[in-house]
Amino acid sequence: MTLKHLLGTTAVATAFLFSGAANAELYQFNITGNYAASWQLDSDVEPDVNIEELGITYRDVAGLYSGAVSGYAHVTFFYLGFGGGLSLEDSVNGEYLLITDGPQLYTGNGFTASFEPGTYTLTDYQGNNASLLTISAVPEPATYAMLLAGVGILGIALRRRQH
Repeated sequence: MTLKHLLGTTAVATAFLFSGAANAELYQFNITGNYAASWQLDSDVEPDVNIEELGITYRDVAGLYSGAVSGYAHVTFFYLGFGGGLSLEDSVNGEYLLITDGPQLYTGNGFTASFEPGTYTLTDYQGNNASLLTISAVPEPATYAMLLAGVGILGIALRRRQH
């Protein structure tokens, strides 16, 4: 067995050893339409407030919120029985930036929330002004590292074939 072959086999084995199922640690939220907002939530963070039969709230979430005094808002996701949807409240002055009805956007027991990536239609609490909420998973840095390692291995293999 040549040294090149041994090193190549070792590199591939190491890549498989350190690869695993990628779990998104962040969710990206984007609201478009009559209102615009964008923020991220860590999937491992427990909600700050859990009010049974109302919903869950994450306080002081950094993001871009139209009409906000600062870049922080309290984000509340409502239970379906309360109309579903969400609300955004300015963290500084307490004014509501957006209150919507729609589907329940999370699952869980209130102490752990899981969001389903997808696009959801939200309407303001009076039934007007539809907006779209897109929830997407943000890949972990390890996912990008594995992608780059795979491309690198393919590049080495192709170059080796040409010689």
